[in-house]
Amino acid sequence: MKVIYEDNHIIAVDKTCREIVQGDKTGDTPLSETLKVWIKEKYNKPGNVFVGVAHRLDRPVSGVVIFAKTSKALARLNDMFREGAVKKTYWAIVKNRPPKEEDELVNWLVRNEKQNKSYAYDTERPHAKKAILHYRVIARSEKYHLLEIDLKTGRHHQIRCQLAKMGCPIKGDLKYGADRSNPDGGISLHARKASFIHPVSRLPIEIVAPVPDDKLWKAISSGL
Repeated sequence: MKVIYEDNHIIAVDKTCREIVQGDKTGDTPLSETLKVWIKEKYNKPGNVFVGVAHRLDRPVSGVVIFAKTSKALARLNDMFREGAVKKTYWAIVKNRPPKEEDELVNWLVRNEKQNKSYAYDTERPHAKKAILHYRVIARSEKYHLLEIDLKTGRHHQIRCQLAKMGCPIKGDLKYGADRSNPDGGISLHARKASFIHPVSRLPIEIVAPVPDDKLWKAISSGL
């Protein structure tokens, strides 16, 4: 576990593609519990330690995850994420060349609970939710393209689904059309940055997660 920001009210972790944010049916230890142990040991705290989950990242996705260390911070962070007051920037590696160097994608997403998958459509339909993101190509290698993505909405598997709909599935994302999996079992989608006004101090905060420790990630982002 790699802590990349901490103060009295919030703590941010650089999640790997193998970790889960909150407990699920796998029974694997989530980051929220690992953090409680880490805080308890670091500060020699007696009794229970509070760690609140303010948002989540899909398991195969890496990058910035923010937790609350106080109930006051958690309540305010929950409101901020719900209202879109936290600006989240993602980096994604795709094999296919995007149709444009920069564009805004607008689709209607329908979630299939049984498949744990979303489907993107160009027009509105029953039970669909509007999904908007902005992408731009920021780097290239011989075979791949690195996209920077700003989310305008927060839908289930939104980036994965919309990029696949555009014809550019994320590297390693078999569920959304990639031709092969990544060796580490993750996908090449990274929550690069979170920018927001601190829920307690009201000061501007920007938390950046370094790219994954991977040859392709390091090579394609080396000039940025």
